[in-house]
Amino acid sequence: MSQDLKSQSLKIAIIKLSALGDIVHASIVLEFIKKNLESAGINYDISWIVDEKFAEILEGHELISNLIKIPLKDKKFLRTYKILKDAGKFHIAIDLQGLIKSAIVAKILDTKIIYGFDKNSVKENLASLFYTHKFSCDYNENIIIRNLSLTAFALGFKFERDEILNKKPCLMAYEKAEKNEPKRILIAPFASEESKCYDKFKRVIKMLSNYKVHVCFGNKKEFDKLEEIVKYTSADVLEKMSLKELVKFINGCDLVIGNDSGITHIAWAQNIPSITLFGNRPSQRNAYITNKNIVIDACKKIDARKIDKNDFCIREIKPEIIAEAAERILNA
Repeated sequence: MSQDLKSQSLKIAIIKLSALGDIVHASIVLEFIKKNLESAGINYDISWIVDEKFAEILEGHELISNLIKIPLKDKKFLRTYKILKDAGKFHIAIDLQGLIKSAIVAKILDTKIIYGFDKNSVKENLASLFYTHKFSCDYNENIIIRNLSLTAFALGFKFERDEILNKKPCLMAYEKAEKNEPKRILIAPFASEESKCYDKFKRVIKMLSNYKVHVCFGNKKEFDKLEEIVKYTSADVLEKMSLKELVKFINGCDLVIGNDSGITHIAWAQNIPSITLFGNRPSQRNAYITNKNIVIDACKKIDARKIDKNDFCIREIKPEIIAEAAERILNA
């Protein structure tokens, strides 16, 4: 960062448009920006550009001054362009997405300085052509490390991995419920793709019958599939919740178990114990492991650049392994 920028109130545009899990993973950068810029005596103002379909998860965040919602997924390109041109002037933009569409969004903004990953570090190589400052980071590196490393590069600070383990909740204020008896488990059985979905949650739920198990869903299609999952079990099906309501519910859980989806990543973000199941996605990249946030995968080495969406190896995970892991975490 140049010395002249340090003397001003630094206007920062963070670009992470979608999807839910990716936005949750990126939200950790807000705490690190606050901590490092304030310790350096730098005034700052953070705007976050997000697709309006996922904006709710960030609404009201105390560290975001301006949440800029764009209808890009609805392909309303002219409206998106106008919103971005009217967003104001920024000293820098940081594209945490690394796609051509997010790079174009950064380019449309009123800023001369755009930070992003170099051509060997992004999924879509052409995106790097739009950046004025490029950062090299292995594409298979953990996503939390990638997000923080690019942000640290842009803003001139360093971080230690211990700081990640000691982070504050990344989203809404932590409202932990009173001690739950029996302990409360949330099962999140759905994901954005069928090949990311585990098919033996019914057996897992039965093995955890000593606990209060809740199951959530996101839309009618998922609700229609729930009957078979909870049939002949004591699991409780939650009402349809908004994202904010879901975060609040997760804050009061003792454990969240689910596929590689936004819901299990919310648990990690909020410092709630979690078990995330992986099959055809690289667990070491897409989840940050702690002593209470673990992953269980199909024991396959997956290259993040070569995802086989027809690979249903997640179904090879034995439900006994999941139930045993849950018992260890709940009784730690």
